[in-house]
Amino acid sequence: MRTGYPVASVGVFLNREYKTRSLPGTAEPERGRSANGQKSGGQRKRGVSQQMILQKQVVDSGVNGFAGVASEQITGLPLWKRVLDLALILAILPGLLILGVGTALVVVCGSPGPIFFRQRRVGYKGREFTCYKFRTMQVNADTKAHQDHFRHLMGTEVPMTKLDARRDPRLIPLGAILRACGLDELPQLINVVRGDMSLVGPRPCIPYEYEAYQPWQRRRFDAVPGLTGLWQVSGKNHTTFNEMIRFDIQYSERLSLWLDLKIIMKTLPAIWQQCRESRALKRTQTARASVGVGKSVESYNL
Repeated sequence: MRTGYPVASVGVFLNREYKTRSLPGTAEPERGRSANGQKSGGQRKRGVSQQMILQKQVVDSGVNGFAGVASEQITGLPLWKRVLDLALILAILPGLLILGVGTALVVVCGSPGPIFFRQRRVGYKGREFTCYKFRTMQVNADTKAHQDHFRHLMGTEVPMTKLDARRDPRLIPLGAILRACGLDELPQLINVVRGDMSLVGPRPCIPYEYEAYQPWQRRRFDAVPGLTGLWQVSGKNHTTFNEMIRFDIQYSERLSLWLDLKIIMKTLPAIWQQCRESRALKRTQTARASVGVGKSVESYNL
């Protein structure tokens, strides 16, 4: 039993010694591989994470860029145009408020009824929106005269004179002056803030006018409508209907920040010239009316 015991003890000892000797030799490479594996795996994970972050940033920037382009295609307003509109409105807001209050008082004192006039207009890409103005006509004024006048201007090559020049009886007192100075259109700044219009662009038309447009004439709606435009500073009342359309199409094709600034700088001189022409026309009409009355009196005396 003693002879077997040492053998067993030696075997156990040898096995233990082998195992204890083999563990460091084998365990260290395994730990090394495990450590290296974890290290390289961590690097791979970090590399994949960084790549995913970069891909997400690229996708987000692409989505944001696409959203900006899509927004511009929907509204028709480039970012620079939107910033220009809002910046100019804020810069001259005190003066606009004074002019607006004065115009509102003229409307209130001149005619009973609402101060503001709302009307459906056609804008960018033929979309309709509600346009705001100061009311310069009697409540429930007949629109048939304007429709007939529009068809006449559209079908002939005559200058684009307004019905105001003919002493339109539908106007309230001082309404012609408000319209000649463009003060009746001040509430359309609300449309500008809302994004329906811009400070510069073709004038929005009435739906029944839009229905009468030819396909090539509807290209003027490729630009967002505005309070002033290339046509307004290029003769306006001295141009024909088709010339107006061509000016508007030209603006939509040449749309740029510099062109908008140039039109804005020309707007006040154009309004001043329009007011002078309106006053001169009224004086001429008054003189002709006086001559006509004089002739009638002479004929009656004879």
